[in-house]
Amino acid sequence: MLSWALTFLIVALVAGVLGFGGIMSASAGIAQILFFVFLVLFAISMVANAMRGRPI
Repeated sequence: MLSWALTFLIVALVAGVLGFGGIMSASAGIAQILFFVFLVLFAISMVANAMRGRPI
């Protein structure tokens, strides 16, 4: 999922350089949402591993 966020970030940067403002803002918004979803899922998996007693 982090790779999708990075892909949308790159699309947003390229669109911004080329002057496509609408595509840039949409891609940046999607990248931001995916990044935060990735962080939440990562935190949940870390807590689940800690609850099981396995080392990280």
